[in-house]
Amino acid sequence: MSYADRLFISNIEKILSEGVSDEGMNVRPRWQDGTPAHTLAIFGVVDRYDLKKEFPIMTLRRSYWKSAWDEISWIWQKKSNNVHDLHSHVWDSWADENGSIGKAYGYQMGVCSRYRDVTEEGLKKAFGEKLSERNISFDAEGYCLMDQVDRVIYQLVNDPASRRILTNLYNHHDLSEMALSPCAYSMTFNVQGGKLSAILSQRSQDMVTANNWNTVQAALLVYCFASAYGYEPGELIHVIANCHIYDRHIELAKELIKNESHPAPHFGIDSSIKDFYEFTADSFTLDNYRYSDFSREIPVAV
Repeated sequence: MSYADRLFISNIEKILSEGVSDEGMNVRPRWQDGTPAHTLAIFGVVDRYDLKKEFPIMTLRRSYWKSAWDEISWIWQKKSNNVHDLHSHVWDSWADENGSIGKAYGYQMGVCSRYRDVTEEGLKKAFGEKLSERNISFDAEGYCLMDQVDRVIYQLVNDPASRRILTNLYNHHDLSEMALSPCAYSMTFNVQGGKLSAILSQRSQDMVTANNWNTVQAALLVYCFASAYGYEPGELIHVIANCHIYDRHIELAKELIKNESHPAPHFGIDSSIKDFYEFTADSFTLDNYRYSDFSREIPVAV
């Protein structure tokens, strides 16, 4: 049994046995027929994965890890908020007539902020000949302007002892212009003993639809940054605030956790890549990824 399966089953069983229903409360999500989408939920889940030991992918059913990478690349590499830049259709329900989801996700990653601790020497060390390709500049007061992704890279290269290596998508100033407030909203990175670890913070988690999807995405980010900038992969800690199963997913969840589990596949990464922006889905391999069939349609609440 993969460790990801073990944690998933444990969380599902806890929600089913201890979860509290929000039936009778005014909830935002709706099913396609307009019916309120209620949940059974627990609060404050912390899942820990040792990325050196095992790639945290589910085998109870197929986890489409290349599509998961495509979405994280859309946010972290392309820094896009337009669904036309995605190969999947997971965001179509939230997009406007132009394909935009507003000032969410990739938009937030691409916004430049002012930093006072950045040097020209440090920029050259972090980005080398690719510096001219980055949206980085200095303003008239000497502050460096860079986006959140480049800030992470700069710190991993120049200041790995920092306890401030993090990203944040939950910008209250822009929430009114987002199609959906970010669910997985923050990544906090930490370097200790030559290992890169991270915390993925999530305000809300639809367990059946997206739990392993988000875990795989965060794990791939850690593997990429670790490999490109000289670290070993450490631990991924997934912190979930409201961890829930939708009412129309309860029977699906019960069925899913009874599926056969398989050992985790062997994960490989192209270690020759030394620039985060050069990673693609083809930079990774998952040898012997076995998974059980689960063909039931899973409705999505919007």
